[in-house]
Amino acid sequence: MHCTINWLPETGMAFSAETGSGHLLTMDGAPDGGGRNLAPRPMETLLAGAGGCTAYDVVLILKRGRHDVTGCQVKATAERAHEDPKVFTKLHLHFTVRGRALPPVAVERAIALSHEKYCSATVMLGKTAAVTTSFEVLEG
Repeated sequence: MHCTINWLPETGMAFSAETGSGHLLTMDGAPDGGGRNLAPRPMETLLAGAGGCTAYDVVLILKRGRHDVTGCQVKATAERAHEDPKVFTKLHLHFTVRGRALPPVAVERAIALSHEKYCSATVMLGKTAAVTTSFEVLEG
């Protein structure tokens, strides 16, 4: 896996990243740090990546268990240290999983497997942050 990040000096503090799979991502800093708020902050993209990684796991685990999952949303919230480096110190992931006759115990198990075994992002962030999860299951 690789990624190339380039500073876009004409924008102040924005950066473009090209992923190894050929996708482009733009990031920017806060206005008080020289940015112009043109794109997500780098730490926001890290938080989004962690949410995407665990959501992917949960859907895949449920599908492999032959559950009729029709939707998955993760609301990720994080707290950061006050001192540099301002690492995440708390990370909470709330899952809203939708499906037909989806057993809550299966959703709970899928989230636990992602959190404990499969999601590289949350396992890595768990080295500095207390990671907690919650969930709700909706019919449909």
